[in-house]
Amino acid sequence: MKDFKQIKLHLHKACTFYVNERLKTVTNTIESNQKDLLSETKSSAGDKHETGRAMLQLEMEKAGQQLATINDMKSVLSKIVVENISEKVCLGSLIITNKANYYLAISAGKLTVDAVDYFAVSTSSPIGKQLLGKKKGDIIAFNSAEIQIVI
Repeated sequence: MKDFKQIKLHLHKACTFYVNERLKTVTNTIESNQKDLLSETKSSAGDKHETGRAMLQLEMEKAGQQLATINDMKSVLSKIVVENISEKVCLGSLIITNKANYYLAISAGKLTVDAVDYFAVSTSSPIGKQLLGKKKGDIIAFNSAEIQIVI
């Protein structure tokens, strides 16, 4: 197994890739919707035209909210110093437990490094909130299970 810093570096890069891919998708959606909105022309259908525009406007608002979430994720990732090692769980910590492995950063789901699974979770997620401030040997109760922090 690689050392902690190398694993954290891989996980951080994977989270950054995840955010960048989501950004591309949302940006493409926004650009596509803007083109569609501009090309919507008034037709004899009248109400159908207005419904189409309203639907596009809703899609634009949804994409705008997703963009704000992505920017928040980028901000969180920029605050993480991969080289930092702390006795207590904090943003950027790699947490090994008797049940699963976690990287406290953003909610990016399951990531795999050297055939070992890690779950990238945010500090505002239920498990992230429970892990914050804990240290090696501490036990938390989560989803009817006792989880002990091993490292």
